[in-house]
Amino acid sequence: MKRKVIIMGAAGRDFHNFNVIYRDNSDYEIVAFTATQIPDIDGRKYPAELAGKLYPEGIPILAESELVYLIKEHNIDMVVFAYSDVNYEYLMHKASIVNAAGADFVLLSATETMIKTTKPLITVCAVRTGCGKSQTSRAVVRFLKDRGLRVASIRHPMPYGDLVKQKVQRFAELEDLKKHECTIEEMEEYEPHIEMGSIIYAGVDYGAILTEAEKEADVIVWDGGNNDTSFYKSDNMLNIVVADPLRPGHELYYYPGETNLRLADVVVINKIDSANPEDVLEVRDNIRSVNRNAIIIDAASPLFVDDADIIEGARVLVVEDGPTLTHGEMKYGAGVVAAERWGAAELVDPRPWAVGTIKATYKKYPEIGILLPAMGYGEQQIKDLEKTINTVDCDVVVIGTPIDLRRIIKINKPAVRVSYELQEIGQPTLTEVLDNFVK
Repeated sequence: MKRKVIIMGAAGRDFHNFNVIYRDNSDYEIVAFTATQIPDIDGRKYPAELAGKLYPEGIPILAESELVYLIKEHNIDMVVFAYSDVNYEYLMHKASIVNAAGADFVLLSATETMIKTTKPLITVCAVRTGCGKSQTSRAVVRFLKDRGLRVASIRHPMPYGDLVKQKVQRFAELEDLKKHECTIEEMEEYEPHIEMGSIIYAGVDYGAILTEAEKEADVIVWDGGNNDTSFYKSDNMLNIVVADPLRPGHELYYYPGETNLRLADVVVINKIDSANPEDVLEVRDNIRSVNRNAIIIDAASPLFVDDADIIEGARVLVVEDGPTLTHGEMKYGAGVVAAERWGAAELVDPRPWAVGTIKATYKKYPEIGILLPAMGYGEQQIKDLEKTINTVDCDVVVIGTPIDLRRIIKINKPAVRVSYELQEIGQPTLTEVLDNFVK
């Protein structure tokens, strides 16, 4: 008999697991996806065009809050957990809910869900959201391009729009961001690759994406999302994982970040320029406790600020990367560091001026505090973000997001942008590791 299945997700890993393991698999019936973490992704369908011959009507995507009802109503046999960056306590609470409702709770193997590429592969993953994967990926791509290699980066999915249109997305020019109707979260990941003259793919069907990327690449670079594991594997493969000493201990207590740590060939301990030395040592010890063979590289993320002089003595509104503050649980980011380093007189609390979906974000994540998360999963959120910024009573806006928000929204007061790149410290270096891999 078919096993009835629900896949718990957040519009990314859940779709990939379905495509690789369950699509066209007559041993299972996928009754529904459930959705969380990302606003407004429930209430849709995983479309028939992507779901395969067994699902001519598509598959409903429902709110995770309905999970127990769905298990009992549909006599569900198993629930597959398929999203990332959750602590072990959270994960086991979900397992207990599912088990108490009468279903098996399943975590699929990381390697079981990886698609094999014929190309050499470098993966960049992390132990938490906001560790510094993006600048690490960019450093890898620059190295490979400098060696004359053709590189195609493939980004972890962020399919928040029309899933059929987003089956395979290729970004090579800034105009492609408009063409694919990207959210702020998507632009934050794709735009830096485009600006450095690199090609990046993303979408929904990562088998079809890989087929296209392999046509124009000598090397594939997997640019991971959250702390999820890679979607790909290769016989010629280098696994790079980024750890964060500003959150020591998290590398052993978040799913599936510890899985990444155990699979790593290289671990980059980032941000050591702004971390306590004892926290760096704790992270190093934790790495060695689960992976004695990984090469450990020390690194920093030095800041660069345009027009930094206007920060000194100013009352500053700091805008930070949204996911890093929300489910990434960071208390501050590059914007705060820049504001303090360049002598801001005060960090202004934006919460009294927050409107609409931004106000709702603070209600859901009260620990964000006096920072403004750059939420932009849809048109309304972008409008609410713009209105909130423009209403806040401050002198200067410090933008600590991976992209320049001034290109996306109109800001009615002076604003500066903080950027950052990976800087290796001491030896071994990432350059040495990559050179050996290429050879």
